[in-house]
Amino acid sequence: MTEHDTWVGDSELGERFPAWTRGNAADVFPDPFSPLGKSMVLLMSLSPGLRDAYIGLGALNYDEFENPDAPDLFKMFGGYVYNPLTLTRVLGYRMPGATPEMIDKAFFDDKDEVPPYDHQDWHDSPDNDARLGESMAWAMSATELPMLEADRDMARAQRVNRPDLSTLTDSALLARARSMVPLLQQTFENAMTVSSLASLGPGALSAVCEGLGDPSLSIRLLAGIEVDSAAPSHAMWELGRVAAASDAVSAAFADGPDLVLDRLRDTGSADAEDFLERFDAFLFEFGSRAQNEYDIYASSWEIKPRIALAAIDLMRRSDESQAPSRRQAASVAERDRVLAEIREKVAGDPETAGLLEAALGSAQQFLSGRERAKTNTITVINEMRVAIREFGRRLVERGVLDEIDKVFMADNHELDRLRHAPQTIVAELDARWEQFRKLFDRKPVFIVNGRVPELSEMTLRTAKASGTIEVGTVLTGSAGSGGVATGRARVILDAADPEGLEPGDILVAPQTDPSWVPLFVPADGVIVDVGAMGSHAMIVSRELGVPCVASVTDATKLIPDGAVVTVDGNAGTVTVVSLPE
Repeated sequence: MTEHDTWVGDSELGERFPAWTRGNAADVFPDPFSPLGKSMVLLMSLSPGLRDAYIGLGALNYDEFENPDAPDLFKMFGGYVYNPLTLTRVLGYRMPGATPEMIDKAFFDDKDEVPPYDHQDWHDSPDNDARLGESMAWAMSATELPMLEADRDMARAQRVNRPDLSTLTDSALLARARSMVPLLQQTFENAMTVSSLASLGPGALSAVCEGLGDPSLSIRLLAGIEVDSAAPSHAMWELGRVAAASDAVSAAFADGPDLVLDRLRDTGSADAEDFLERFDAFLFEFGSRAQNEYDIYASSWEIKPRIALAAIDLMRRSDESQAPSRRQAASVAERDRVLAEIREKVAGDPETAGLLEAALGSAQQFLSGRERAKTNTITVINEMRVAIREFGRRLVERGVLDEIDKVFMADNHELDRLRHAPQTIVAELDARWEQFRKLFDRKPVFIVNGRVPELSEMTLRTAKASGTIEVGTVLTGSAGSGGVATGRARVILDAADPEGLEPGDILVAPQTDPSWVPLFVPADGVIVDVGAMGSHAMIVSRELGVPCVASVTDATKLIPDGAVVTVDGNAGTVTVVSLPE
């Protein structure tokens, strides 16, 4: 890859929205995105969904978007997806009582290279201010989010009613994949509606606690909120208990997660059959989860169950004190204790007491809703994914492609060419595949502002972080989930390969999309390179009762594997206790 190379999926910049960020995108879109993922997911589904959500909230009007009929609201540079910084700041500018800087803090990582907000005259809009005010009032008073329940039923129906893909014609396979586009647009519109308002409750809680002299209390008030993305971890724990209770099943795990299913099928024991039946039910319910799961190229647990099996093995070897239900119960008990104290302090101040209850209700409703909305979206994406993979399998079987994954190097329109005239495009897909794999070795620039970066500006992931640490060094991040834990740091860069992670360790990770969540369960604490207040790592660690510090810049490079560290999820600090010999 030369410095003048460009990636086929990279975007162009417009004048109205010049600034784009990897903030929060590194959590949601951690890896390079495939051309088919960009075409069918980002352009055809998510961008219209975000447009519709912002219009519905009152943040922007239809004609304020660049190319509103076919918006491109998740730009790609160097193969990596970027969030719309300027667009989101307009939301913050127009939102009553908020500022662009407050939106930055709520949704994006705090980095020195983030440019200041650049006000434009068109940002002033009293009508949008008023409509956003109405949306905020709804968010602080809503007691249910029925559209998310409807989306959940719809998404589940796609999985339950999935036809036998092997019996469909090529035409029917592509039609099924494309039929998911309007459903994905719908679920993502609701996801962005909820996500855009999810910071209001936590922000108000923080203000109440700051008024009481201890802003850190707000983190403990957010503990134990039940979220859909933590549900697989509870189910895995139960599978781990089943495995631990059986000598035959435990023996099958001895050779590692890649072989366990074959070992279980070979034994033929009643325990093995029972576990396999339970695991099949688990995959039916949760198999849509994956690393970089918004990209249809990514292999979900249903396709490659290694991540799930590796996590189950860790839980099998954990003692009962690590049970997520126990940790959650302890976290909820601490939350209720803190809440009772705060209620007593504000009892004589009706206005503050009312704000406390409204903020708590909004935080619980919208943080939980945010994760449910994401689960709905991912379920639909997986139905698109498995149909395309079946089409790719057939192309390999026919000798058209030599790898299934290369089907994702086409865009939506090119799928028809690949079907009818493959000889005219296969060489191009091979070339894209070779370049696509090289993108994984590069780290994208954090901010794009008014100029598209060249690939040469992306550093190699093997580059060392600036700075050193020693015993006593304190690394600062964002307080994510309350509690303090000291343990051995295990730096894990791939959730599918958690080699060395043992129960009681401190997990150090680059980012944590839902595929990482099961690794939280056996860990005593979590440290993440990226993540703002509304990041996935923070929300789920609170639900599971695991101390977490996010947005610790270059933690995976600075903290040596095997070092003993103390994670303070209340203060947002990581202290080095000892270094490995």
